[in-house]
Amino acid sequence: GHFPRRVREDTRFVFVSRDLRAMDEPFLALVRSAMASVKKPTAFDVVYKDECQFCFDTPFSEGGLYVNLSSLMGVGHEFLDLDRTRTGNKLYLHLKFTKTKVDTKGDTDEHETPAAAVPTQMAIGTAGGFDVDESGKFEIAETYALVVFDDSDQGSNRGRSVSYDANVANDDLPFIVTDAIHAIVKHAGFHAQVETAAWREEIGESKYARGLKQTPATELTKVSPDSSKWVCVESNATDNLWLNLGDGHIGSGRQHWDGSGGNGGALRHYKAEKAKGHLFPLVVKLGTITPTGADVYSYATDEDDMVTDPLLSEHLAHWGINVMRMRKTEKSMAELQIDLNKGFEFDKITEAGKELVSVTGPDKIGLENMGNSCYLNSVLQVMKLVPLLRENYGEQVSGDIFKSLPSSSDPTTDFSTQMSKVITALTTDRYVAAPNDCDDAPQTSVSPRMFKRLVGKNHTEFSTGRQQDAVEYFQHLLEVMTRAEHSAGDRFAGSKKSLSEFEFEVEERVRCSVSGQVRYVTRRENVLPLEVPIEAVDNAMEVDHQKELKRQRVDGDGAKEDEKDEKEEKTVPTVPFEACLGMFAADEQVDDWHSTATGKKSTATKRTRFKTFPNVLAVQVRRYYVADDWTPKKLNALVPMPDVFDLEGLRGSGLVSGETLLPEDDGSSVGGGDSGDAVPPYIPGLTGGTLAPPTLTVPDDAIVATLVSMGFSENGSKRAAVATQNVSADTAMEWVFAHMEDPDFNDPVGVDDPMSHAGTAAAGSTAAADGVITGGNTTAAASAATPESVTILSSMGFSESQASVALRRSAGDVERAADWLFSHADDLEKAVGKALGELDGGGGGGGGTCVSSVGDSLATPCVDGKGVYSLFGVVSHMGGNTGCGHYVAHVLVDNEWYIFNDAKVAKSKEPPKDVGYLYFYK
Repeated sequence: GHFPRRVREDTRFVFVSRDLRAMDEPFLALVRSAMASVKKPTAFDVVYKDECQFCFDTPFSEGGLYVNLSSLMGVGHEFLDLDRTRTGNKLYLHLKFTKTKVDTKGDTDEHETPAAAVPTQMAIGTAGGFDVDESGKFEIAETYALVVFDDSDQGSNRGRSVSYDANVANDDLPFIVTDAIHAIVKHAGFHAQVETAAWREEIGESKYARGLKQTPATELTKVSPDSSKWVCVESNATDNLWLNLGDGHIGSGRQHWDGSGGNGGALRHYKAEKAKGHLFPLVVKLGTITPTGADVYSYATDEDDMVTDPLLSEHLAHWGINVMRMRKTEKSMAELQIDLNKGFEFDKITEAGKELVSVTGPDKIGLENMGNSCYLNSVLQVMKLVPLLRENYGEQVSGDIFKSLPSSSDPTTDFSTQMSKVITALTTDRYVAAPNDCDDAPQTSVSPRMFKRLVGKNHTEFSTGRQQDAVEYFQHLLEVMTRAEHSAGDRFAGSKKSLSEFEFEVEERVRCSVSGQVRYVTRRENVLPLEVPIEAVDNAMEVDHQKELKRQRVDGDGAKEDEKDEKEEKTVPTVPFEACLGMFAADEQVDDWHSTATGKKSTATKRTRFKTFPNVLAVQVRRYYVADDWTPKKLNALVPMPDVFDLEGLRGSGLVSGETLLPEDDGSSVGGGDSGDAVPPYIPGLTGGTLAPPTLTVPDDAIVATLVSMGFSENGSKRAAVATQNVSADTAMEWVFAHMEDPDFNDPVGVDDPMSHAGTAAAGSTAAADGVITGGNTTAAASAATPESVTILSSMGFSESQASVALRRSAGDVERAADWLFSHADDLEKAVGKALGELDGGGGGGGGTCVSSVGDSLATPCVDGKGVYSLFGVVSHMGGNTGCGHYVAHVLVDNEWYIFNDAKVAKSKEPPKDVGYLYFYK
């Protein structure tokens, strides 16, 4: 038939519709018989019209996508029969889209110089940032069809269909059907809820800017507009100069890690003035001042970072600087950071400059960046190769996982379904398409949006669009996976829980320095953290030599480094892997330790060894740390990690002949802690002193009114206000977005509702589904250990399992749970094991036991293999700290290394084994 094309120039969409065929009466009768369950989506409903719930089929797939007109769920052609069996639905809207690339060559003048592909800001996926996607502009052709099935079609994916044009009135079909179809077509869809693929370092406004005090300016203190006259007051240096906006002092900036930069005169001046009682925290880099802004830094201890000054032009004018006449003469801090990342990390990790060959196929499928999701993508690309995960969630079991899902359950919130969906897509050739006329590149990537939302649900960080720490996400994913496998019951048919592949036991031997007696403590871990002893650098002479050369160039004649110097390869400190491992194994002195043998405080030595070796060992090279001023920093050093290493020499021996065990404590403080002298720590948001009974929290009327005005129900708004302790409307709104799909979201908050009591920030019925399961009494665990309470304790450094047990024994009181955890910090795992045994009616935990991710793993021994490992995966990070930047994975597939840079997959020529952050060995 005829295919009229109507092009919307603004979005380059092409709507393609057929001339409607006459709808016969049997077809209309089937539609009428099934229309009772049709649902018209509202703005508050989620319409999964972008992606199948069981696979990654989209409207662009060969078979298109079918939207269930009752559940509003999308389903690929292969899973139509499964969806019909689960839901009983007969009416679907079939979406089939095609795209063709738009020729944009004619849009640019042939004499026009194209914009340089050089990054100008610390960002990825935005204009001026690092380019991670070369997507072009496409024309999208959309076709729609109404599909109806009858009982004779059961077991078949072929129903009766008629083409449908959402832009043309149709009087034959019932209005309830056409109204729902129109609403689905116009709905934003699930994918619209995900942010665009971008990250950038956010710079906030200084709290000192608007109230900044400036000393009176004189002719002597005003700054000359001639940059050649700018010099450091202390050293006469002429570059990297910073003007103090408070008193007009000009000083040199701090020295960079590679020896370049300045001598720190500006910072020393700030500290000297602060000692006199003068607070002048804001400084501006003189060579960066332009009419559009400049680099501003705050030396204040509670900021100590790059900031913005909304009154910068006024503050500069006070010192005689007219920003409208200023020109940039030096690189900004962002540009210097980019040079560092582009020249050292970014090029090294992404293998820039090398001719990499793109590949696709099983185990070589990319993952699209969904907006700061590279941490998730990199972790999944490595985990897909773990044999036990493939056994538990691979293609061979996916059918059973999908079919065993109860019809009342939502596939998008079922972990087993979404994990199997991801593993199957990454390890098979399902999404490897051949090039065609519509798209000049084969499909080689998928977008795990459902998986990201599910795993991050209710988590204060992973539920957001911010960049995250890949190690923390890996451990969180293991927690979520373990809870899901525990609660799945018979649906989980794996031979072993997935956590067992990564979990291992560590043996800590503590020896009293006075009595010589010992105590052995066992704890479970899933990541081996290795500190980087920078003092063990093995190329110190080369590093010092380069620093000295840079110093001579700067101090010799005051000139800036020339272009040749900037292109010179940097000498980066190199720390041997053996030094990192030696630091882990070295004896550690414990001061102010309470000995149960002497009854007094003394010192002890602690030694750490492996008790078991897992099948997969995750190793974290701790390049990132929190400085003394509580700001996140990065250690710029190379740590060449070996392809193979043997850890058998670090296997623990347990109690050996001639050793005497320390006596057990009297029970007041497990592990020998001196509970009598213990001072409960200050916990933000919690009060000390006598515990009072929980008080009823009344929702703030203003917050409720604000949320109601946005379209949320009154009961849901009240629950949000109470759950967030009436902090603010914005905080309550964030809670609403995270919990609006909870079944009790619109239920009234009663006096008996645990959410209504202060200190027990419950999340409604989600506690039962998302709470940490720590033992047999799952009901008690769910009611006492709410996700919010567990998060509060986890932020203090405790694991989710430890927090859950503490909350259970404290009846959900966060303050009592925190006191108990801190008072048993000396031997926390033993205390947790004992408490868990008592809570579940199993008696004491016994010496040397520990708790891992869930309580039932106490009865499950760790896998113990030979401690010889070979490298198969590297997750690397670029950026100043793990809260920003970009992650890339290098994975060994069939004895060849491949780079997984989000959606891009290519053969790797030089895996960055010396700058990685998280390494995986098998």
